[in-house]
Amino acid sequence: MKLLSFTVPCYNSAAYMRRCIDSILIGGEEIEIIIVNDGSKDETARIAEEYAEAYPSIVKVIHQENGGHGSAVNTGIEAATGLYFKVVDSDDRVDAESYQKILEVLRKYQNPGEELDMMISDFEYDKEGESHHKVMQYKHIFPEDRVFSWEDVHHIWKGHYILMHSVIYKTALLKNCGMKLPKHTFYVDNIYVFEPMAQVERMYYLDVNFYRYYIGRADQSVQESVMISRIDQQIKVNKLMYDFYCSHYEELSREKRKCQVLFNYLEIITVISTILLAVSGTEESLKKRKELWDYLKEKDPECFKKLRYGIMCGYTNLPGKIGRKVSIGGYKISQKIFKFN
Repeated sequence: MKLLSFTVPCYNSAAYMRRCIDSILIGGEEIEIIIVNDGSKDETARIAEEYAEAYPSIVKVIHQENGGHGSAVNTGIEAATGLYFKVVDSDDRVDAESYQKILEVLRKYQNPGEELDMMISDFEYDKEGESHHKVMQYKHIFPEDRVFSWEDVHHIWKGHYILMHSVIYKTALLKNCGMKLPKHTFYVDNIYVFEPMAQVERMYYLDVNFYRYYIGRADQSVQESVMISRIDQQIKVNKLMYDFYCSHYEELSREKRKCQVLFNYLEIITVISTILLAVSGTEESLKKRKELWDYLKEKDPECFKKLRYGIMCGYTNLPGKIGRKVSIGGYKISQKIFKFN
């Protein structure tokens, strides 16, 4: 069995996928790389096959009809044979020095009953045109360099949540948790982190900047204008996460810290949906904002109250034009501080 499986979802990725794959290959024979060619129309398929031919014991290629990022991740999980699993998007890369430290830790937790459910590391925003790159760290939340449980997690600040770039999951947990990411839907990486986390018990945090998250292409899915144009998909993901949280709340509430981490995640995704609809400002967008909150209220009135009247969502739902301007102003300040979009 391989120690660590990587899945690299690729759609028309020929221009940048080599940098990504080359950064992962240095893991050698302990790892496998599953390149999922998601119906690309450029040279992605040819490049992927070149790697499979050059590294037959490490690289495998799966070609499929276009199903979107979630479909490619689903395919990668199904095909993975490694003990642990990591998604690396084809325009991102991993840091070589941090990579070796990650593998060193994972080697220690291979025996049955001793495996980690989730490993967490930091990541760096590799933002186009900026020489100084912001690092997302979790050392104020999680104990360092040891196995820990949810009871050991420190205070969690509002708005702080774990992204896909930060996590390595146990492959068996992903295969068994029942998660199926929806096809042709952006922003499913949030579901990818959110749903399996409900099953996590044994964790390990390593304070290294393992993942380099490229951000800045004009067509990138996290660009504000692109997110507004795809707001229906953001809302879809928001609703799926809300449905999952509400349906699992009884069991989640038995572990206070876990429940808090998942709620914080749900809260920030709901804030993003709400504020983007306000930024758009069209009559249709404001109608969708109302429909979203009506849906949340009807689905689970108690969870709705907790979200709607909490600090973050309350701030983004200030009434009237002036309220929307204040909310958008706060959002713009957050963009500058946290370097997203």
